[in-house]
Amino acid sequence: MVSPDLDDISSWQYDLPAELIASRPAAKRDDSRLMIVRCDSGHIEHGKIRDLPDLLSAGDLLVFNNTKVLPARLFGFRTSTQGQWEGLFLEQLAAEHWKITGQTRGKLTVGESLTLIPAHEVGLSPSDQLPQPDGALQLKLVERFADGTWRVLPNQPGNAVQLLEQFGTLPLPPYIGRKIADAEDKTRYQTVFANEPGAIAAPTAGLHFTPELLQRCAEHGINSSEVTLHVGIGTFRPVSSQRLSDHEMHAEWGRVPPECASSITAARAAGGKVVAVGTTCVRTIEAAAGQGTLADWHGSTDLFIKPGFDFNVTDQLLTNFHLPGSTLIVLVASMAGYDLTMEAYRQAVSEKYRFYSYGDAMLIL
Repeated sequence: MVSPDLDDISSWQYDLPAELIASRPAAKRDDSRLMIVRCDSGHIEHGKIRDLPDLLSAGDLLVFNNTKVLPARLFGFRTSTQGQWEGLFLEQLAAEHWKITGQTRGKLTVGESLTLIPAHEVGLSPSDQLPQPDGALQLKLVERFADGTWRVLPNQPGNAVQLLEQFGTLPLPPYIGRKIADAEDKTRYQTVFANEPGAIAAPTAGLHFTPELLQRCAEHGINSSEVTLHVGIGTFRPVSSQRLSDHEMHAEWGRVPPECASSITAARAAGGKVVAVGTTCVRTIEAAAGQGTLADWHGSTDLFIKPGFDFNVTDQLLTNFHLPGSTLIVLVASMAGYDLTMEAYRQAVSEKYRFYSYGDAMLIL
């Protein structure tokens, strides 16, 4: 049997029936199914997220990503032509400028502006649409960056998060099939521990946790700590090159606070396992560990974890099921091994697990 070429993106594809893509979350967060993948034996078992406290050991440390998803999806029109526009807020820049991306018919030019429509008005007919007041939020196009994104200046001063709350909506992944987040999404597309606004996509492995499940883990002697990684637009972008070695990994801002670094060091010293809840946590703590001694760390990371990567901190991983040909399935295989990962995905399809952001999870032990 010929070994697969792991640098070839075609080796990371799998067939996924569309009906297995979850467009809605489970009725309760901890109702989700859990696949247990045991790396030492190669065995695969099936359970529920609520089984987690019995699968881990006292002294283990769960590491969560406490980022909060911004209402970053924006809708509006070109002020001069009235042509429709939609886009994403990416980050706050200096001097109250924003970085955004978007699409419209025609070519945007420096100096023109975009007028934003509150998300709840999107889809209304012109006769039903509320009139735009003189104080409407407009974004003046200041500079086009090399990657096609824009520096813009809002015509209203103030905190970007507050303005986004008025005009934006949660940027649900395209496979969910809704442009406008509804009331359920506003609750369920955030983790229960989200408290650091800055992401444009949820750290989806964390969506399964409830206060009750966290309490049960604590009662079993399983500790927890938090990092921050603001998930960026790169999470929506597929690998565009045929060879992984040619792929330019997106950068995201993260932080490992000193109390988390201390918790990780203490857990490992006492023989406990560090269990990353989501690939974003893996990237964050491994990026921090790659700087040398694990301590208070913050900065931008473009770490691309591929098979052969030497994990310095992460022992185990809880993660959702990822898109074919994505950097995230590559990261999973870096921990579980290629053959076991692809077998797990084959079984997930066969057993009709639910996939992607609102789907089920896998625990790699």
